Amino acid sequence: MILMRRVSTILLVSILLFSCGSKKEDAKKDMASKMDSVALFEPNWESIKKNYKDPEWFNDQKFGIFIHWGPYSVPAHGSEWYPRRMYMDSATFTAQLKPQQDGPNETYLHHKKTYGNLKDFGYKDFIPMFKAEKFDPKEWISLFKKAGAKYVVPVADHHDGFAMFASKATKWNAANMGPKRDVLGELFAEGRKQGLIMGASSHYAFNWSYYNKKDHFDTVDPEYADLYSPKGKDLKEPVSEEFKKMWWDRTVDLIDNYQPEILWFDFYLDIPDYEEYRPKLAAYYYNKGIEWGKEVVINDKNLFHEAFPEGTVIYDLERGKLPGIRKLPWQTDTSIGKNSWGYVTNEEAKTPNSLVDDLVDIVSKNGNLLLNVGPRADGTIPEDQQETLLKIGDWLATNGEAIYNSEYWKTFGEGPTEEEGGYMSEHAKKKDFTAQDIRFTTNGNKLYAIMLDWPKDAKINIKSLGATSEHAKDIDIKSIRLLGSDANLTFERTDAALEVSGLGAKTGNFAHVLEITL
Repeated sequence: MILMRRVSTILLVSILLFSCGSKKEDAKKDMASKMDSVALFEPNWESIKKNYKDPEWFNDQKFGIFIHWGPYSVPAHGSEWYPRRMYMDSATFTAQLKPQQDGPNETYLHHKKTYGNLKDFGYKDFIPMFKAEKFDPKEWISLFKKAGAKYVVPVADHHDGFAMFASKATKWNAANMGPKRDVLGELFAEGRKQGLIMGASSHYAFNWSYYNKKDHFDTVDPEYADLYSPKGKDLKEPVSEEFKKMWWDRTVDLIDNYQPEILWFDFYLDIPDYEEYRPKLAAYYYNKGIEWGKEVVINDKNLFHEAFPEGTVIYDLERGKLPGIRKLPWQTDTSIGKNSWGYVTNEEAKTPNSLVDDLVDIVSKNGNLLLNVGPRADGTIPEDQQETLLKIGDWLATNGEAIYNSEYWKTFGEGPTEEEGGYMSEHAKKKDFTAQDIRFTTNGNKLYAIMLDWPKDAKINIKSLGATSEHAKDIDIKSIRLLGSDANLTFERTDAALEVSGLGAKTGNFAHVLEITL
């Protein structure tokens, strides 16, 4: 009992440190009382569901940076799935083994033409070329802070099997080969020094099925089995116990030696083969959080089914958004690049304006945005990606009070523009948002109405705030101001809408925030 009270006290202190200003004092008191009876997590869902609560600090941060960086940035061609596609010489198939096209993949043809036969020059041969000679963690972290990010999640272990940290479980790691530096460790040290929350992602579960195995490829060579996985040539071979043990050892190594506050997992952990490992993982990591005096977070996609029961992890949605408010915290992960997560020379990039709109829309629905950058092989972040991050940071410097530590309101918003929601939905054709597309957040006695474009006549009617609106019947508006502007606004509340005029000249190039004091 004395030991558990000590653990509870340590954990409570960490909550106060990480909350960065909790929204509700009574929530702190409630959490404090719960900590007195906290129990260690057991590796079963009943125990985890009983004892786990989404950390408030995660939901407060709202904006983080994802980093996809590895030997795949050397060829810089197609996408970060180059290592998989380069071995598809007769057909292309999805991660679920569904056929996409017959004939050799374009990446295979490019690789053979550029680098030669895949028995002689395989993916492993890019590793010595991945030197990271200009990698400067201080420069990266400083950029992310200027972008307004509150947490950073570098990829620690991608599908390719090359660990970006000083792994004790595999020789194929960045400290031992390629850069010959503990990339993750250096980023963690610098990030924590500069006050950011540090997480890590693991995509390694899919390594089992990532590489195509044929006799004329180097992927069948036993010498490279712990890079290309020990799987045989049968595409449908179930994940072996040997490989699951490899996955477990690498994941525990990552947890124990870097103590990430966030542990992000990709889709393949959700398949039935890993069923027994999921509660084991959650219990191990959450217990480690207690040992470290931290509230920690698992991000998982729950792809195609509920692999982790509702409320035991924070749901992550790749390249997509939700259509409405989710009362439990959630997160979108997406990239500045439209066609790749890692660096490629033919990248098509999203605009800062569209990314700010995405951030606002996601936060209005109780979510976070994890935005990816893809550095070059030499360790430099492309200039256009830097510019995009800095423009987002400038917007947040003016309007961040409507984002950080905010909560969702009674409705996420209003407006004529509808978007398709769900996994990978951003690839659907999107219409531009208009000034009539408005999103809401709230913080204390402030309600923020965020216009996703500038109204041409410098006035806006907000229907959700009309006197007879179901959302706003009981509110009393004291004042309204436009963040980043000294315009003298006037407003009138009719039954149909809150009519705001006198917005003056356009301020900024992205979403525009009305701060409404209640």
